[in-house]
Amino acid sequence: MSRTLYLARHGHRLDFTNTEWFNLAYHRYDPPLSDVGWQQASILAANLKQKKIEHIFASPFLRCIQTAYPLAQKLDLPIKLEPNLGEWLNAEWISKIPTLYSQTSLRGIYPFIDWKYNFLYKPSYPETLGQAHFRVYSTINNLLEKYNNDLLIVGHSITVSSAIKSFTKQEGDISTPFGCLWELVLEGE
Repeated sequence: MSRTLYLARHGHRLDFTNTEWFNLAYHRYDPPLSDVGWQQASILAANLKQKKIEHIFASPFLRCIQTAYPLAQKLDLPIKLEPNLGEWLNAEWISKIPTLYSQTSLRGIYPFIDWKYNFLYKPSYPETLGQAHFRVYSTINNLLEKYNNDLLIVGHSITVSSAIKSFTKQEGDISTPFGCLWELVLEGE
């Protein structure tokens, strides 16, 4: 018996289109999607709406929530926010632990978020690349053990590349452009 793990990187970020956004934003490390990112999220939903996905997990960063949201609406599935699928907390890129949007600010806008989902723990800041890879791989393994059937994971470059390297034993760099989708068929589950 096999099942499928779908891995998607969030769509294009607003701060890559509007370079001043970072300097003006309260949630500096949590930008929303750009217009191109929203188009990528719609394409992702169109490509996956006929699949047998039964659970959607996303990093709690806004760009990941927004990328998963159109599919959650189409499939009428909740999004489970999992901090351990989040961004690599690299001190060279991120000067302090990121401030993310609160449940209060998201609840009215994104009613498909499952606020009852309990994650195991939050990642620690800062972390090395090896720690980030281990965090992501361990989390996805735990999700696969706990939840049956096909899963969608929406995360970051680190999320997608860590999973691919771990499950396929692929070496070297993994290309993970904005809005990319990987489909891993897991045999013998």
